[in-house]
Amino acid sequence: MNIEILIGFVTATFLLAISPGPDNIYVLMQSIVNGRKYGIATVLGLMIGCIIHTTLVAFGASTILKQNPTLFFIVKLLGALYLVYLAYKVYKSSGAIELGNGAVPKKSVFELFKQGFIMNVLNPKVTLFFLALFPGFLFSDTMSEVLQFYVLGFLFILVSFFVFGAVAVFGGIISESIQKNKNIGVYMKWLQIVVFVGIAIFIMCT
Repeated sequence: MNIEILIGFVTATFLLAISPGPDNIYVLMQSIVNGRKYGIATVLGLMIGCIIHTTLVAFGASTILKQNPTLFFIVKLLGALYLVYLAYKVYKSSGAIELGNGAVPKKSVFELFKQGFIMNVLNPKVTLFFLALFPGFLFSDTMSEVLQFYVLGFLFILVSFFVFGAVAVFGGIISESIQKNKNIGVYMKWLQIVVFVGIAIFIMCT
């Protein structure tokens, strides 16, 4: 088992999780408008949705790996190219973090949990992202590929839950910091670019 690869995966996941995106901005606004426990409910829905995507990738990618190593290399290559594409999209964006709670309706804890789950499960980009990310971080020559994908999925969920949970708990403080420092979005923009490109290079080198 290669612990360094797992540490690299956890680090990359953490850096991506703290970068402003649709999910954590959504969690932030729900926490500000409805309260901390409502933000946490949203996070739980999003994270449980990740289990579905992990399962799809685990069995799909592991089957490809067993059947044809060359085809699996192509999957890794396409994954790396997809990550570079994501970096390009971030580069073309303004980097501004838009916050506004006027359009955020108040909902019950269960409704927010359900909405977070549905948002995640019905987003095919999450599966595509997992398919691009996970194959480059397989960490063992003896453990089954399916189990390795589940370990990576669990680590992704654990780290993301920690970060998103912090966003929900400290929503007010985070919102004030963003509004006071308009350059945060620019810093996070370049952080995402570096991480996406770095992961793409790592995937192709493993």
